[in-house]
Amino acid sequence: MLKDRAAIVGIGQTPYAKSLPGSELSMACQAITAALNDAGISPSEVDALSSYTMEQNVEVEVARSVGLGDITYFSQVGYGGGAGCAVVGHAAMAVATGQANVAVAWRSRKRGAAASRPWSQVSRRVSGPGQWSRPWGLLRPVDEIAVLARRYMHEYGATRDHLANVALAFRKHANRNPAATMHDKIMTRDDYMAARWVSEPLCLFDNCLETDGAVACVVVRSEHAADLPQPPVLIHAFGQGLNTQHQTMTNYHRDDPLTGPAWACSRVLWRSADVGPADVDVAQLYDAFSPLIPLSLEGYGFCKRGEGGDFTNDGNIEWPDGDLPVNTSGGGMSEAYVHGFNLIAEGVRQIRGTSTSQVAGAETSLVTSGEGVPTSALLLRRP
Repeated sequence: MLKDRAAIVGIGQTPYAKSLPGSELSMACQAITAALNDAGISPSEVDALSSYTMEQNVEVEVARSVGLGDITYFSQVGYGGGAGCAVVGHAAMAVATGQANVAVAWRSRKRGAAASRPWSQVSRRVSGPGQWSRPWGLLRPVDEIAVLARRYMHEYGATRDHLANVALAFRKHANRNPAATMHDKIMTRDDYMAARWVSEPLCLFDNCLETDGAVACVVVRSEHAADLPQPPVLIHAFGQGLNTQHQTMTNYHRDDPLTGPAWACSRVLWRSADVGPADVDVAQLYDAFSPLIPLSLEGYGFCKRGEGGDFTNDGNIEWPDGDLPVNTSGGGMSEAYVHGFNLIAEGVRQIRGTSTSQVAGAETSLVTSGEGVPTSALLLRRP
């Protein structure tokens, strides 16, 4: 079992912005170098790489450009936003089993420009699952999640105020984080309610940002971590989930489309852990769209079915007074959208005690990847 056998010992990131200079490869190398510097590890010691299938930078280019050593393990994980925790989990398994000694996982992404987004490529033939949804008006991921959000509202009485609770909490956290894209942009509930529709019932502020940026982390065996400069963050548990009859984003084929991959992932995660949802001090929940938060709160066991909306009431997901502060750096909706990898970095900062919205005495941090696609999760803890 992986439990506590590997640790994250370094994190690094580029700035986040609507447009950054340089290529995705350049940004990846910057983030990886920063993470190695943070860990106090030489590039020549790295012998494992783990990345997303959507990553444009192949291992050969990254290894050569950063000056890495002989690579004895490399892997990629599919499904974009669902892959973030999995690439770190795969890196952890590589070092825990002795396949490698020092692993690097990363995501580099230039998506600030509108033309860079997949749904803007109108000249391309629609293939894959999109051929069964895009011709009927579900052109973008937000359109697909809007359908699920409407069904959730219909079945459980969730409202736009619940979605506003999510957006406002994350914006408040971003306002404390100088690295966040929305650091200096205050938002009120009136601002949220007045925002333009993007895909009803989702408005502008229910969506993640589209940004340029890169994030990386360094993973080693736990016994090696004790010799390094940063306090180690143990990978206590790891899970991946793809549930029965899943359909990416729309989930049309399941009897209950509101039970997404988080439900499968959470079973693996919690059965591998010594703790449960009640023991989690802070959570970084994948937030490409605000409705994913109540769905994830339910899927990972923080509340019962249909209670995710009400869980967000009364500042319950806000720092410092909420029972479960969520996305304390601002998340994908107000810090940056790097396919969820910035959530991993914030999970590490919370355990280190260095977050800009630091949960006092945080010992356990949950990080999740995309709900709506085959997904993954990490449970991080203090030694």
